[in-house]
Amino acid sequence: MRIIISGATGLIGSALCAYLRERGHQVARLVRRQQDVTPGDALWKPSTGRLDPAQLEGADAVIHLSGENIGTGRWSRAKKRAIRESRLVSTQLLAGTMAEMNAPPATWLCASAIGYYGNQANAVLDEDTGPGEGFLAVLCRDWETATRPASDKGVRVVNLRFGVVLSADGGALKTMLTPFKLGAGGIVGNGGQYMSWVAMPDVTGAIAHALNHGALSGPINVTSPDPVTNRTFTMTLAHVLRRPALLPVPAPLLRLVLGEMADALLLSSVRAVPKRLSQSGYVFAFDGLEAALRAELK
Repeated sequence: MRIIISGATGLIGSALCAYLRERGHQVARLVRRQQDVTPGDALWKPSTGRLDPAQLEGADAVIHLSGENIGTGRWSRAKKRAIRESRLVSTQLLAGTMAEMNAPPATWLCASAIGYYGNQANAVLDEDTGPGEGFLAVLCRDWETATRPASDKGVRVVNLRFGVVLSADGGALKTMLTPFKLGAGGIVGNGGQYMSWVAMPDVTGAIAHALNHGALSGPINVTSPDPVTNRTFTMTLAHVLRRPALLPVPAPLLRLVLGEMADALLLSSVRAVPKRLSQSGYVFAFDGLEAALRAELK
């Protein structure tokens, strides 16, 4: 296939580009700065509405992964605006462009997140579960709604609701490694909140699966079949690293330091399962946490 990817230099995007190229696909990146363009890339600028439809001509699929990092910096009003606008404006631009094309790409995979479900304690959440409450839930709902002009045009749209991606190269796991290796890891809050994790090989594998299975459309949870509590995750990571995990992080301290982000990202409980991926025949490379951590941390 000829596949165009935005957010190609991010944690998921860089792994995905390598994965697809290894399998013989032609990958072009959507980039924002002229100096970053390499042969085959396409230039766009969502903030000004700049995207030449000709850049998408002849593509079999578009994969949209770009967006402001939600895990860095306290969520000030400006930060929340940047998080929201970086997702909605770019998605609206892609959707509008495809809707105006005579022959748009057949498939569009657009990032979303399990933040869609909000904090739902111990409830098991699949793609038929409705949206929750809070900043991330509203953001993800609006993010997915922004793809609608493309699906109305006949493009097969898949909304990739990513869980916590496990990678030693970045994201949550890399942030945890230093304190855990020093023996300073510990449960967060009361440790009872669920973490819906997914190994990086299953992120790339699930995306490739969605590309190739034309019956898949709408939201899919890109999470392992075995979400675990923060306490279980903490003890498993400490066991794999052969370090103690004796320093819990109290919820009030997290809220003092991180504000709203603490409740949304660290204390919220999301027990999401990949019902549609499993029903469509996807077989996970890692459906158990310890094996996934050992493979990622070698």
